[in-house]
Amino acid sequence: MKWNNVKLIYTREMRDQLRDRRTLFLIAVLPLLLYPLLGMSFVQIAQFLRNTAAKVLVVGTDELTDHQWLPPLLAKDGFDAGLFYKKPLDRDNLKRISSEELAAAQEDSPRESPPADAMQAGSAALASGQVQVVVFFPPGFGARLQQARESLIARRGDSAAEGTDLSKPQIYYNSANEKSRVAQLRVDRMLRNWRNNVMQTNLRDSNVPLNAAHPFDLQPLDVAEDEQRDAAVWSKILPFILFIWALTGAFYPAVDVCAGEKERGTLETLLTSPALRREIVWGKLLTIMTFSMATAMLNLGSMGVTGKFVLTQFQGLSPMAGQSGMLSMPPVVSLVWLGIALFPVAALFSALCLACAAFARSTKEGQYYLMPLLLVIMPLMILPMSPGVELNLGNSLIPITGVVLLLRSMIEGQYWQALPFVLPVMGVTFMCCLLAIRWAEEQFNSESVLFRESERLDLGRWLVHLVRDRSETPTFAQGVFCSGLILMLIFLMNFALPSPSANAINFHFIFQTTFILQVVCIALPAVLMALLFTSQRKKTLLVDKWPRWQFLLAAALLALFVRPLGIYLVIGIEQLYPISTEMKVQLDSLSDIFKSTSNPWLPLLMITVLPAVCEEIAFRGFVLSGLRRVGHKWWAIGLSSVAFGLVHPILQQQIAAAAVGMVLGYLAVQTGSLLVCMVFHAVYNGLAVAVAQVSEQASSSAAHSYSSWIFSGKDQFQPWVLVVSVAGTAAILWWLHRLPYQHNKEEQLQEARERQFAGA
Repeated sequence: MKWNNVKLIYTREMRDQLRDRRTLFLIAVLPLLLYPLLGMSFVQIAQFLRNTAAKVLVVGTDELTDHQWLPPLLAKDGFDAGLFYKKPLDRDNLKRISSEELAAAQEDSPRESPPADAMQAGSAALASGQVQVVVFFPPGFGARLQQARESLIARRGDSAAEGTDLSKPQIYYNSANEKSRVAQLRVDRMLRNWRNNVMQTNLRDSNVPLNAAHPFDLQPLDVAEDEQRDAAVWSKILPFILFIWALTGAFYPAVDVCAGEKERGTLETLLTSPALRREIVWGKLLTIMTFSMATAMLNLGSMGVTGKFVLTQFQGLSPMAGQSGMLSMPPVVSLVWLGIALFPVAALFSALCLACAAFARSTKEGQYYLMPLLLVIMPLMILPMSPGVELNLGNSLIPITGVVLLLRSMIEGQYWQALPFVLPVMGVTFMCCLLAIRWAEEQFNSESVLFRESERLDLGRWLVHLVRDRSETPTFAQGVFCSGLILMLIFLMNFALPSPSANAINFHFIFQTTFILQVVCIALPAVLMALLFTSQRKKTLLVDKWPRWQFLLAAALLALFVRPLGIYLVIGIEQLYPISTEMKVQLDSLSDIFKSTSNPWLPLLMITVLPAVCEEIAFRGFVLSGLRRVGHKWWAIGLSSVAFGLVHPILQQQIAAAAVGMVLGYLAVQTGSLLVCMVFHAVYNGLAVAVAQVSEQASSSAAHSYSSWIFSGKDQFQPWVLVVSVAGTAAILWWLHRLPYQHNKEEQLQEARERQFAGA
């Protein structure tokens, strides 16, 4: 690859994008105008909300005025100021109106049948929105308070007073109205403060120390400095905003440089130039990265200036502010870390957007692909904001999530805690960038993708075409659709099947559920789609020829060698992502049910034979055959392994199953036989049952002499077992690699294109 050609293409694309007024408006003008306008609007709206007070109607005030000993609750202009935490602010938010004022206001809107009393009038006013809260003191409320007070002062155990059901002030509000709901919370807090004042007054008048009812108080002391508290807030906000705008800034230029060039007819001219396809991809990729990073930084800068203005206007009102009463601006070092993290993330987003835009036929179609990208990337950026999610080895291996968590630690100043996870985060991000760039290159190397013609979908003709003009094996889209259909059926089955009680779960129920899952939800869709949409069903399901006996023996031996490695893989996954206590209890109960069954062959059949047949028909049969039409066997093996892992219910099982699926997919493409995969699958699952039973008996005196030379503990093997496992696995995989590989048509064409585009 010649970087001079990449530079020329980059310069050309940058010049074209800077001439596009829509791009300039999105990148530069919109951030500079959007945030100031939003900030000014927010200030105006907040001032409006601050100046409007909720109206509270108090019914039954005579129950309070007849007892002079009661602490003050009401004042002339509202409520007593001593009952509020923030006296000038909270007191102004609640305005008390009397029954006479409400009646005078209701005279302006005549009713057919006016309410008979104040409580009915208050309920009608609450329903109509004239008041937001109604506080009702029931009759006899003051007398009962007086009775309880006299009993306390006289120091007598008055059983009548103690057994009296004290009337409770009732707070009526409308939960469907936001202002009424907020006012109810304020009134409730105010009345609780008043109740504490009543209690303290009674204790004081009865010569009882106040600390008798309140023996101690909690005094939380925040040892964090103001800068640390502010950094903790900014560490959750800044990475999310930066990455969202990096994705947005990469998407629209990518659509314009790919789908837009298709519409303008300039893509053919570029493809006929002496530049290689890879050089074209890198030139466009650098252009998209430039706009992605510029968009993110401009939006972040404009938001920061606007935020400074808004925070200044609301100084002292922010609940997140430090002692100074105002959330300070983020430290300068946080901007440095954001800039460092922006480069690989922008490269990843740019490559993904470039591949999607290359697949689009037009700019209109390309814009539709933004939502799927957001649906995939957004959860990875929101996950670090969840409570309890912290930077550890397991989370650092999650794409994008690890970058966000690492940024949070850096912004908060936790450098030493974050240092061990820098390499895992960088490694995962680098691998994701390489895969995304490789995907974009594959899109540009495929002329069937670049020059797809626009078409109108006629559903009837399309269905007839699928059945009438069947291909020998399924297409890539059919393979993906089969995977999605299986996942959807499994999801629906969880809701369709009745949820039994804990006592009703037995082996019969588990066997019935497993049979429906494997046969109906997994195997049946693949078989039906093979019958409907393919002309060579046996070739599709890899059952068109009988495998050599060496393949079957190699599959069984490979399962035997891989099993110890699989056990240690599961242990490592559970250390990275621990299983919850509830899930462990459920798994232990299932294990107990399997052990208690009278027929030991039924659990073995359910664990080994049934999944080996059904799952292999679906994922190494139909799905893998369809995905191989992409032109690369490793892409097909990887995608089918991910689909195979997703059908398992637990995250830890999904990761382990995806790893085993890679071995199964490699067996399928190298041997060309589904029966070989079934043998490996059955032996692998059967060994799981055998290893679990033997390892549990390893500590007993009877079995210790036979198993100690294999096991060093529960799920722990002797070192020589691991050495033999690794050596045997490597030897069989090398032998499979040396087998002659049968390329399909798409793979042959892809190899020819790669040699041509590489200049061979």
